[in-house]
Amino acid sequence: MGFNMREMQKMQQKLVKMQEELEATDFIGTAGGGAVTITMSGKFEINNVKIDPEAFSAEDIIDLEVMVKAAAKDAFDKATNAQQKLVNNATGGMKIPGLF
Repeated sequence: MGFNMREMQKMQQKLVKMQEELEATDFIGTAGGGAVTITMSGKFEINNVKIDPEAFSAEDIIDLEVMVKAAAKDAFDKATNAQQKLVNNATGGMKIPGLF
């Protein structure tokens, strides 16, 4: 499947636009049935951490730490999956070296 330069430029412009949209999107990861919620941007930056104060006591700090980590991973996985879908949609599933 050969591409000419114009097609490659169009694909690049489309990818840039889609990447910008992805970076502007927030992904919410949760753990503990919503006791911990983390909001992560499409740039993989954590923007917000919410902890339900009624869900934890001082004795539960270890559980809280585990849930914060789990919520961060959940948000990261959602952002990663969205990025992968973006690339697959833009390239028709074709693998392009160096692209994400």
